[in-house]
Amino acid sequence: MIYFNNVSKVYNKDSVALDDVTLTIKAGEFVSIVGHSGAGKTTLLKMILAEDVPTNGTVFFESQNVHKLKNKDLTKLRCRIGTVFQDFKLLSNKTAYENIAFAMEAVGKTDEEIAGDVPHVLELVDLGSKIFHFPHQMSGGEQQRLAIARAIINQPELIIADEPTGNLDPINTYEIVQILKKINDLGTTVILTTHNRGVIDSVGKRVVTMEKGKVIRDDKEGKYVI
Repeated sequence: MIYFNNVSKVYNKDSVALDDVTLTIKAGEFVSIVGHSGAGKTTLLKMILAEDVPTNGTVFFESQNVHKLKNKDLTKLRCRIGTVFQDFKLLSNKTAYENIAFAMEAVGKTDEEIAGDVPHVLELVDLGSKIFHFPHQMSGGEQQRLAIARAIINQPELIIADEPTGNLDPINTYEIVQILKKINDLGTTVILTTHNRGVIDSVGKRVVTMEKGKVIRDDKEGKYVI
């Protein structure tokens, strides 16, 4: 599904974000990417979305070189990817329903489709009773579950979760991990970055370890070892 071919990113001679990374992620995998701050994890994710451009090498999403796509085709690619971040990135002046509806409107869904799908996806993340709540009326864990609901509403093929539990307590962290595992069980590819050893150990899936821009380990059923 995703292939990094000898990808490097150098911001200046003293700042190497990625160093000759070759990595394949297959459709349906759950891959955790770990490493200390500055290891290159977020840069790697930005390459998939073509939010950053490699100094050398190529990044493919299926057979497409993502950095050669025209704007129209890049927009279509990004619609196939759902993103979840540590800081939620919710619209504070919109309810849970409206936050998800906004994502559906952006890809041309009808009012009827929105009315049918939004309650369903909120139930999936156990927020059915919060449908008309604003983000400030929700806990951190609930806000992150809402962010996940928004990310999956348009049925993406890939979920990118960049430190999604970084601001959460252990109970909410566990709940977020379980939701991501459920999404993966339904067939969606998941790429997760985290510093949390407990998250990695509870997922029990493939772990890619990065250090100073390099992939130094790639374990099929790894644990957090750095």
